[in-house]
Amino acid sequence: MTQHRVAYFYNSDVGNFHYGPGHPMKPHRLSVTHSLVMNYGLHKKMQIYRPYKASAHDMCRFHSEDYIEFLQNVTPQNIQSFSKDLLHYNVGDDCPVFEGLFEFCSMYTGASLEGAMKLNSNACDIAINWSGGLHHAKKFEPSGFCYVNDIVIAILELLKYHPRVLYIDIDVHHGDGVQEAFYLTDRVMTVSFHKYGSYFFPGTGDMYEIGAESGRYFSVNVPLKEGIDDQSYVQVFKPVISNVMEFYRPTAIVLQCGADSLAGDRLGCFSLSTRGHGECVKFVKSLNLPTLVVGGGGYTLRNVARCWTYETSLLIDEEISNELPYTEYVEFFAPDFQLHPDVAGSPNANTKQYLETITKFVYDNLKMCQNSPAVQMTHVPADFLPEDARVKEEPDPDVRISQEEADKMVVAKNEFYDDDKDNDKESLALVKAEQ
Repeated sequence: MTQHRVAYFYNSDVGNFHYGPGHPMKPHRLSVTHSLVMNYGLHKKMQIYRPYKASAHDMCRFHSEDYIEFLQNVTPQNIQSFSKDLLHYNVGDDCPVFEGLFEFCSMYTGASLEGAMKLNSNACDIAINWSGGLHHAKKFEPSGFCYVNDIVIAILELLKYHPRVLYIDIDVHHGDGVQEAFYLTDRVMTVSFHKYGSYFFPGTGDMYEIGAESGRYFSVNVPLKEGIDDQSYVQVFKPVISNVMEFYRPTAIVLQCGADSLAGDRLGCFSLSTRGHGECVKFVKSLNLPTLVVGGGGYTLRNVARCWTYETSLLIDEEISNELPYTEYVEFFAPDFQLHPDVAGSPNANTKQYLETITKFVYDNLKMCQNSPAVQMTHVPADFLPEDARVKEEPDPDVRISQEEADKMVVAKNEFYDDDKDNDKESLALVKAEQ
């Protein structure tokens, strides 16, 4: 079996943001996941990177400038002066303005963008960013807890080198923001497995949403009913993805691993176990294509951390114990302290016949895009990040550094200056360079 080179992106500050009291999205789940990954020793089999932070300029590759400017400027303190904009930009209960909002977006978006660049330069085979996967964000507004669509921005980066990119989404919610972004093109095929219903957010993802114009037949939707279990999910997932591979022949994959499709999720209604969810990740990995793996939804914190830790182990081919290692968050996993707790899901409303009908519908549509595009790219655009802005590999904390390396780590005189102005200069330089 080929050993995949895995790059793992993590900023230790990303779990410190807070959407507000009572909000189901808890960035703290990222700190808990990372703690498990480290205490299982999984970091020893990966390249660990502290990722680049995306600039407003990076985000405007997809989003509108006025929307990103709003995200940059609005704060809980000055929110009253933005009263008209709050309505215009769909900001409210689901997508609140919280302390450090733009910084949070910069962190998770920069990690996905950097992951795409590492894949493009063949520096790794798989890039992991559990803080990413915010698939609902739209060009002009936030949606469903998502502000900046890191997935779309990463796919745009991959398209510089890859004629065809496949996007797979196993979140319980439809990947509407990504589908919408690429609905008219055959360069990206979006495949989403999700709960579908007019009352269930976001209310899109009917199997008849198949793309339009050049993108006709390049949007694939697998609408599922509540309570789907491991066996039923895999019964539909593997044939659909196999058929997509046969007819579309992508050259890179982005896999969104929303953990709200697990049993017992605060907002989800599926009955998947961590093993069942992980089976999809394992299957995508077996396709042996450059793959960016991102997080997404997941609102029962302990289950999210278990799931993404287990999937990290699958991606590096490392078997790990069902007994969780001791961490500072050990009390979160009481009373069983296990990686794979017993699943108590709701009854499965998906009949075998229903799943077979969807699979056949998808197969018949895929046959229509048999002549997948052979994009001839005459000029590959330059890498988006300046050389000095790219992340460096994190050093092994167990290895003593040389004097030369220690000298390089001495704090620069301008280390504590207000770096907002510096970032503005850098963005301006990038804009001028592109012009």
